[in-house]
Amino acid sequence: MTRLARFILGLLVALALLTWTVSGVVQTTTREWFERDVSEHARLAMVSATRSLADAWYDPDGLKNRLLAIDRNQHVIGVAACNVDLTTRSMTPDLPEVFRCQALGAWVRAAGTAAGDTNPKLQQWSTIATLPTGRVYVAAMPVIMQGQILGFVILAHDLSYIQRREARAQTFLLIVFGFLAVLAFGVPLLVARRVRDDWSTEVRKLLHGGGKKQPREFQPILSDVRELIARMADEREDLPGQWTADRLRQILNRNLHGEKIVILANREPYSHIRGEDGGIEVQHPASGLVTALEPIMRACSGVWVAHGSGNADRETVDRSDHVRVPPEEESYHIRRIWLSEEEQQGHYYGFSNEGLWPLCHIAHTRPTFRAEDWEYYKQVNQKFSDAVCEEVDSEDPIIMVEDYHFALAPAMIRKRMPAATIIAFWHIPWPNAERMGICPWHNEILEGLLGSSIIGFHTQLHCNNFLDSVDRYLETRRDREQNAVIMHGQRTLVRPYPISLEWPVHWAEMSPEPGECRARVFQELGLKPDALLGLGVDRLDYTKGIEERLAAVEMLLDRYPKFRGRFTFVQLAEPSRTKITRYRDLNEAVELLAKRINDRFGAEDYRPVVLLRSHHEPPEVFRYYRAADLCYVSSLHDGMNLVAKEFVAARTDLRGVLILSEFTGAAQELTEALIVNPYDLVKSSDALAAALSMPEEEQLDRMQAMRSMISRFNVYRWAGKMLVDAAHLRSQERLSGRLAERMPVGANL
Repeated sequence: MTRLARFILGLLVALALLTWTVSGVVQTTTREWFERDVSEHARLAMVSATRSLADAWYDPDGLKNRLLAIDRNQHVIGVAACNVDLTTRSMTPDLPEVFRCQALGAWVRAAGTAAGDTNPKLQQWSTIATLPTGRVYVAAMPVIMQGQILGFVILAHDLSYIQRREARAQTFLLIVFGFLAVLAFGVPLLVARRVRDDWSTEVRKLLHGGGKKQPREFQPILSDVRELIARMADEREDLPGQWTADRLRQILNRNLHGEKIVILANREPYSHIRGEDGGIEVQHPASGLVTALEPIMRACSGVWVAHGSGNADRETVDRSDHVRVPPEEESYHIRRIWLSEEEQQGHYYGFSNEGLWPLCHIAHTRPTFRAEDWEYYKQVNQKFSDAVCEEVDSEDPIIMVEDYHFALAPAMIRKRMPAATIIAFWHIPWPNAERMGICPWHNEILEGLLGSSIIGFHTQLHCNNFLDSVDRYLETRRDREQNAVIMHGQRTLVRPYPISLEWPVHWAEMSPEPGECRARVFQELGLKPDALLGLGVDRLDYTKGIEERLAAVEMLLDRYPKFRGRFTFVQLAEPSRTKITRYRDLNEAVELLAKRINDRFGAEDYRPVVLLRSHHEPPEVFRYYRAADLCYVSSLHDGMNLVAKEFVAARTDLRGVLILSEFTGAAQELTEALIVNPYDLVKSSDALAAALSMPEEEQLDRMQAMRSMISRFNVYRWAGKMLVDAAHLRSQERLSGRLAERMPVGANL
């Protein structure tokens, strides 16, 4: 196809789309105008009629005659007078049954019209319904005499004539745009040949560096070339070992002038718990989000706004609800927000974890959405957003909003701080557009996130799913080259930023040598020196595939008898969200499954499965990482899963084998792990057997490759990439703002 033919085809498509779009806008606008007029006329008619109806209310013939008088309007379908209990007092014969008194009872009551209710603001109701014959406007209004409700009048108004008018308007538009299309072909054909030669000449000059000043239309090409060169230079610097806490601080100083960062997250990095002895202990919550973000705050300083969930949290904050952390280092602040029991139930347990969590994870648990939970979700998002705005110290701060608990916060913060640079990171998978539609408030969720400057996900697939959801449900403009969404003039970049760990992990550096860890763990568990140890580390969550994991262990012992009496699998399981029924059921199911395996294969001095259900501090977890022969991550669906990366980071001895679910984001990076489908118990048990029999040389090669990847793509790189993108975006916005200030009013940039 020639360029000219492609141009003509593109013009045809553009005109067709323009015609379709304008037609839809005109149709929608005219329909709204007509329906608004009908609604107002009907309301005025009913207001004027209710007095006469009240006078004739107890006169059956008079009441019927007045209803027939109203019905004489050519567009009125029918009218009915209803008693207070919504039984029919009188009506015209043509009123459809669906709009009669008894049928509309539930709707009218929902509008607040209960018997004896004397508040007229709650007693007016209207809607637009669709019948086989067309659209119908239906309204109900109380008939009041001397402050007493006598009953209600219902009026049905035919709107089908509006559709006929819309059809005539569409026909007219098609004729006009058809005429414009014919004219549009003539001019391009005449101009195309001349423009082509001029364009070719200018492109050649640009490519050869000719001319000191290029025409304005070529500036985007120059900008793209410069951006490509900058990316190539940045990637050359992106070498193993280069991304460190110091380098991240340098990036902040160079690109963001050393500004402090404000993080908004539901989970706090340190909680204060009063122990059984009455003393206050500091705990590290079991959270991949905390694992990743806490090193960033230690490197960059700032404020972490979070829910104060520890039972001694209130006792450790100052008057402004701040506490400096980490203990003894005190490099940043936590601003704790207090929530009532109702707010926690509605926001955290309800909408976040009974709604969004199962919606985003393909783990066969039905999401539950309740209107009251949504109200608490909005309320808590607003409370945290207000707290964030109180913590900033400039008009254009850097704010990082973390995870699904605060999908509405970016837009709320943007409303108060239009110049803020807001980075939202979604730590769990994003569902496809069809599944996202299950949420009754999907539009509000999407609009809330699009208040961000940048939205980050773990993988490109999740970015694609998000963009597809925006395309499907919102009226926005999509910049496909930049992977950006423009809504109400606000541009939001959508980027994949695979999250990771600090490197080196300080918990690994603080741990004893692997041999010492192994000896201590074996002693605690009562294992023989030649025992083989498998490990799982998770919150007790149905997305983690713990049941499938233990079933694979059972099948291993069934299919490979040589491991009976020697292989022990330890599951470190922290109870989680126990107020939700699905989590309590999982807790019982895992306990019963472990008991069944132990009863089947165990002996007096041997337990195949050791289930440790309690909170474990990082030093203890890393001891188990270093002691284990294998770690099995069997998530049914996961955004990234940092347990897999923690296990690799802990193995400074280059030993141990990682078995990793293909449904984790980490599986795309840790390709040297044994990748399995956790639903396939046969293949999973084979992978367990292969890991337990793997030669040390192969373990070393696999572990070395994975450690190299994590050291290069560590959490400082993750944060650095986002902050650099944010700095570039903020720089562009500032330049655009300055240019806009210098431009005359009404000029186009």
